[in-house]
Amino acid sequence: MARYADPTNREDTILNNTILKNVQPSRVCYRDRCLRNNQGRKPQCGPHSGPYQLLLFGLILSAIFALPVCAATADAAQGATAEGDGETAVELPHFVKLFNGHDLAGWVNVNTNADTWKVKDGILVCSGKPTGVMRSEKQYENFMLHVEWRHMTAGGNSGVFVWAQGFIAKGLRLPEGMEVQMLELDWINQHRQKNGEPNHIGYISGELFGANGLTATPDNPRGERSMSRELRCKGKGEWNTYDVVCIDGTIKLAINGKFVNSIRDSSIRKGYLCLESEGSEIHFRKIYIMELPPGIVTPEQTAKVIE
Repeated sequence: MARYADPTNREDTILNNTILKNVQPSRVCYRDRCLRNNQGRKPQCGPHSGPYQLLLFGLILSAIFALPVCAATADAAQGATAEGDGETAVELPHFVKLFNGHDLAGWVNVNTNADTWKVKDGILVCSGKPTGVMRSEKQYENFMLHVEWRHMTAGGNSGVFVWAQGFIAKGLRLPEGMEVQMLELDWINQHRQKNGEPNHIGYISGELFGANGLTATPDNPRGERSMSRELRCKGKGEWNTYDVVCIDGTIKLAINGKFVNSIRDSSIRKGYLCLESEGSEIHFRKIYIMELPPGIVTPEQTAKVIE
């Protein structure tokens, strides 16, 4: 069973409240930084459009997540459980640390070198070499992931995989899974189109896409990928915050405090988390997860368990 954060601990309580306060649903209409989809049009607002769904989803999340946090804080004197008259105590969901700031406990190196990952001054440092991943020890199904990251090289490439396989198929370097892209802003200038123009800005927007066999339906399509509706990522040396909500095959991504991207109908809905090494140095910190109640998942929608 996961060790839930202790609501009597001031640091954990501040974390829960800060994350929930700072993650806001995206506005229904967008202005200067609105990104265009692969038809060249700005996303339209309406009852069946992505922005409306994100707004509704954000309001639902606020209600769901605020309740246990407030309840846990109010009941701190009784401990990290809730119980009614004569009822069995139940553990309330809270964010727990996936990275302890001291070592790589809880993580498994899949196909990188022993020195690819290290901890320095409370920060998880990835050298970027070779290309590969390390994964979580356990699988996750429905959850909210909080991770902060920064690239140290212009044009850096990385990402976090959710609902991923815990192994690498022959001939590949990265797993089958849903990638939440982390690209440094200069990547589109360093990887130009054949006509010499910068590559599509969607690449650096925090795209969501199925990798190496995983399929899904993008809400703001750029081919098979879903790109964000607003460019919110910061450049080299600056910290970015991702809040990734994964529920029943649907993923919603908030970048630096605002929900701007989503994808649904994932063919895998339970699997490992993976951090990606791909070419250049990237730093991670404050990696937390809140597990949510499970849904209905078939064996075909579950990653292979690695013993």
